[in-house]
Amino acid sequence: MRGPILVVDDEPINLARLRAILEAEHELVFARNGEEALQAVAKHRPALILLDVQMPKLDGYATCRRLKADPATEDIPVIFVTSLGADWNEETGFDAGCVDYITKPISPVVVKARIRTHLSLVRERRLEQSYRDAIYMLGEAGHYNDTDTGVHIWRMAAYSRALAEAAGWNPEQAALLELAAPMHDTGKIGIPDAILKKRSALNDEDWSFMRSHPRIGYEILSKSQAPVFQLAAEIAYCHHEKWDGSGYPRGLAGETIPESARIVAIADVFDALSVRRSYKEPWPLQQMLENLQQGAGAHLDPRLVASNGRKSDAPFKRLPHCASAHSIHQPPLLRKHQHIDKASRGAGFRMQIHHMAADIDLRQAGERCQIIAVVCAFQSLDQHPGGNVAVDRRI
Repeated sequence: MRGPILVVDDEPINLARLRAILEAEHELVFARNGEEALQAVAKHRPALILLDVQMPKLDGYATCRRLKADPATEDIPVIFVTSLGADWNEETGFDAGCVDYITKPISPVVVKARIRTHLSLVRERRLEQSYRDAIYMLGEAGHYNDTDTGVHIWRMAAYSRALAEAAGWNPEQAALLELAAPMHDTGKIGIPDAILKKRSALNDEDWSFMRSHPRIGYEILSKSQAPVFQLAAEIAYCHHEKWDGSGYPRGLAGETIPESARIVAIADVFDALSVRRSYKEPWPLQQMLENLQQGAGAHLDPRLVASNGRKSDAPFKRLPHCASAHSIHQPPLLRKHQHIDKASRGAGFRMQIHHMAADIDLRQAGERCQIIAVVCAFQSLDQHPGGNVAVDRRI
């Protein structure tokens, strides 16, 4: 439910004027100075604020700065409505954090139009947040019965985005991949708990059920035409396919597997090897790279693992090991700082990620929902170390 519009002015005639213009279309609350405005914001949670500048006790600029300094109120749009029309006054207003600046005497048409515009932007932001909430919940649903902490999917989102950009995806596409991938296992909603939580090896009947989860996820996610859900449906359907055609559910091979799923598979394996588990220590980087190379052409896309047919550690050389992150139990907001060199595309590409840091802000947990696909390991990763890593094939 949308909050009211807060109108703040120390002149009763100005309050009356704005009331006459707006009360037929909007719920209104009023304040006569900055201090009253802050109290009204705390009480009423307005959707938008019309704020005078020259007021006793606390002027409009100072009031706006306080609102923008508070995480609880920083997103409320503020429109200054003032007689101060000089350029420097307007500049001061925008520096304080306002979204618009209207000078008196006011025009009813202008005031109504500006309010409609900014309330529309508020609705769009809330809709976007609803999308993100839905993505987060679907991602969590797919991993509800996982025994791992779940932080794996947040790290893998960062890796997948970096790999996508190195593969030639533009930043917007890579960001969409980062949002879509957490939903890759949505189809596990349709798999009985007795199978998902089974401690012993799955029998043929169990596997028949398990191999249906990509299709179930696709059927759920593809019902939306939104690009993020269409991409998520693609990843969900194809995240267990393998380069050599031995995967499931459709036995796709090579480039018939969408690149989104191929990228996610590499990132998934890299993270599985790089972190500590109850049955293993983090693998050294060189050993991890050797296993990626062993999987190229069988499980993984060789173009994404190697450059021009030669072994290369470039794709993962500077990706951080995230073993310490496994203790985090909430989905972090990952802000990536990375520099990628792309020397070639087409038959192969050579990339080097010089630096990638994940700053974890638990206050914004779930703001960015992330991924990951999947296929948890090469054929060579089926055993405990000493040999190789044991992998739960149900992932």
